[in-house]
Amino acid sequence: MVTPPGIALHAAATAEAERRLDRLVRGRSAPRGSRRGRLVRRALVVADVTGLAVAFLAAEVAYGATVPGDRLTRPQEFLLFLATIPAWLALAKLYKLYDRDDERTDHSTVDDLVGVFHLATVASWTVFAAAWASGAADPGMSKLVTFWALAIVLVTGLRVVARTLCRRSDAYVQNTVVIGAGSVGQLVARKLLQHREYGIRLLGLVDERPRELRADLGSVSVLGAPSELPELVERLDIERVVVAFSEDGHERMLELVADLKALGVQVDIVPRLYEAIGPHTSVHGVEGVPLIALPAPKLFPFSRALKRTVDLVGASIGLVLFAPLFAVFAWRIRRDSPGPVFFRQTRLGEGMKEFEVLKFRTMRVDTDDAEHREFIRATMSAEALPTDNGLYKLERTDAITPVGRFLRRTSLDELPQLINVLRGEMSLVGPRPALAYEIEHFQPHHFERFAVPQGITGLWQVTARAHSTFGEAIEMDVAYARNWSLGLDLMLLLKTPFQVLRQKRGTA
Repeated sequence: MVTPPGIALHAAATAEAERRLDRLVRGRSAPRGSRRGRLVRRALVVADVTGLAVAFLAAEVAYGATVPGDRLTRPQEFLLFLATIPAWLALAKLYKLYDRDDERTDHSTVDDLVGVFHLATVASWTVFAAAWASGAADPGMSKLVTFWALAIVLVTGLRVVARTLCRRSDAYVQNTVVIGAGSVGQLVARKLLQHREYGIRLLGLVDERPRELRADLGSVSVLGAPSELPELVERLDIERVVVAFSEDGHERMLELVADLKALGVQVDIVPRLYEAIGPHTSVHGVEGVPLIALPAPKLFPFSRALKRTVDLVGASIGLVLFAPLFAVFAWRIRRDSPGPVFFRQTRLGEGMKEFEVLKFRTMRVDTDDAEHREFIRATMSAEALPTDNGLYKLERTDAITPVGRFLRRTSLDELPQLINVLRGEMSLVGPRPALAYEIEHFQPHHFERFAVPQGITGLWQVTARAHSTFGEAIEMDVAYARNWSLGLDLMLLLKTPFQVLRQKRGTA
């Protein structure tokens, strides 16, 4: 008896639906990609509860009981505070303070600062208002402000400790594969290998028709075709998959993503036109279709005034704090080699306006720039390979002075640029000031980086540094210009010291 085609197709569709349902049920019962999430969430909850409790005890000890007539003892008042802890944690959940570590490879406590500030502010005033309205307590303003400030500091500090401890655990590391072994997939793979702090163990790439692998991918190999990925997930315990422009059809990729999500795998997708999308690009939608908003690279008058105010205050404080270092470095530079203390060089600032940038001199006088020009030309392409030290950095050990080597490694050679900031020629945060001969290699959209003030630190310096080609660094400068905000500036300023310390330890 021959089965009619329609019945056969229906049977096949039913079998496929049952297979997907089985994967979905298994994925929900044992979510594979949530090991890191569970580890970090538990650690952060402990950190938050501890920080809040210590802040409350400190304020209690400093200011005493706040209940009229002292009807409650301090232990009773503390127990009453502990009863509100679930509400604090629920509010923290609303601010997504426990959800990002599993999703985002580069999430850090600095990214939580705004949420922690909001949490402490909203919850403190809510508790104050409820206590005052009910008459149960009458916390004074001094006590409230003390608790609020301590809560922000202690919760933030303990979150740093919690994440540091979590990153030492095997459960934090996620087995990862990249779908797509073309130029973009291999670029993503290289970047994942360079950032050990992401907690990513790159197992390999998956592609039906892979390109020849880059030399700097080391032992990374092609594991098979995308159709084999569900089996690979089970066999290799894969927790994260990055989709990077596979040649598989659109419908097939949607099916594969659905299968991976059903298995509890964290899926990251490299978007088309990723070069035009910055790290803080907003997403909105039209009837369920997500749209990515690309803001124009411009600063409105109020934003410009705000940025300038931060620059003036920050540069003034920095020059006062680092004045002793200026004296020590000036003495060492003059002792190591003849020549001036400061290295002066013409750079291009906002609007491509020329200015003279100041740095501590780290090289012998009259060093030829021909080698640097060739290095810039050779590293414009993302296909460029790093030097022998695994970095995209021109060492020039024959020309660098002994103290210059230390200054470059710690980025302290850029401290004199605080003077440029005071003059209004630079900002604390912004694209790196370009040399005139560098723009000979720019593509048209690269000139958008000159729409904002150039800076001492920036997106490239914090996220990649010498791990990126010159061309990739320019793309990050453009991304900063397109996505500027005061919040982004503050985040980059806060992350800069950690990046410098990481470089000093040799883990950048």
